[in-house]
Amino acid sequence: MIQLEQRRNQFPREPLSMMNRVYRYILPEVRHELNRWRRSAEGIPDPELKRQALASIDTKEFHCQGGAVYAAANLERRDALIPLIVAFQTISDYLDNLCDRSTSMDQNDFRLLHRSMLDAVQPDAELVDYYALREEQDDGGYLRDLVMTCRNNIAKLPGFAAAQPYIIDLVSLYSDLQVYKHIDPKLREEALLNWWEQHKLRTPELRWNEFAAATGSTLGVFMLFLAAGNDKLDDSSARTIHHAYFPNVCGLHIMLDYLIDQAEDEIGGDLNFCSYYENRETMLERISLIVEGARRDIKKLPASSFHRMIIEGLLALYLSDPKVSEQPEIRNASKRLMRRSPLMRIFFFVNSVWIRKHL
Repeated sequence: MIQLEQRRNQFPREPLSMMNRVYRYILPEVRHELNRWRRSAEGIPDPELKRQALASIDTKEFHCQGGAVYAAANLERRDALIPLIVAFQTISDYLDNLCDRSTSMDQNDFRLLHRSMLDAVQPDAELVDYYALREEQDDGGYLRDLVMTCRNNIAKLPGFAAAQPYIIDLVSLYSDLQVYKHIDPKLREEALLNWWEQHKLRTPELRWNEFAAATGSTLGVFMLFLAAGNDKLDDSSARTIHHAYFPNVCGLHIMLDYLIDQAEDEIGGDLNFCSYYENRETMLERISLIVEGARRDIKKLPASSFHRMIIEGLLALYLSDPKVSEQPEIRNASKRLMRRSPLMRIFFFVNSVWIRKHL
């Protein structure tokens, strides 16, 4: 029995064992957590906050499903990792809706809202009124409950102290991006370029839009949550994980997201980082370079086969999205990126299609 438990809590080494854990444990438990947050959101008194909270859960469930895949690498800790990842990602999706689809364009409001994400990973920080700068105020404690759920589950991770500085770095960058990308469209590009000037030496190989995209991913945070489940985690190991995920793995995640959202974003007038390339050929070349960089970087990590599955799974998940078939140019780009795909990516592609249709 002990040997069985050890096998279940090792990193899955190949796609079949990964997807077995996903279907058996991850997807049902993510759904359970999201149903709990949906019930909570239904009780929000303010109608606008309620609408955005429910919309973020109903339309972005796959964000939580994808993030919680990291719990498949340590099933013994999934009682902490799945609620933590789902709560943190739900904060992210809810705030994205509040900044993107709601009533405010005030960057100070956006900054205060996103303080909740920093508070979620800093258990000693004093909680504040995150809605103080906007008209809508009464969420019935919804956002604070999400923050406290993150804190309560972080307390179950024995290696969190080593991971925390690197998590805070990623969450701070994420929060900056959300502030600048959601302000008045006339101001946002200049704000993003000024922000990049402060950070471009960290990622000299990236263009400004690629750096910004990399800051928009939560995958590095989730990997550090997973690592924090190990009481032997030290600063050197946490730093290695941070550098292996940021910027290329994180950048790939968000560039693929923007790739398939181009038509939708054009209609909505939303910023899309794929629109800043000179032409489609350059865009595909740059995304391919980021894929190569991500594959190279994860080789620095133990159990690199698991992280390779994450990369191939990202490509499969996004390139199998129904939005791809609705956009001829993106469909052609997808075919280019899928060309000479390894069997692993094709396996995840088929699974992604099945999950969308049946779960």
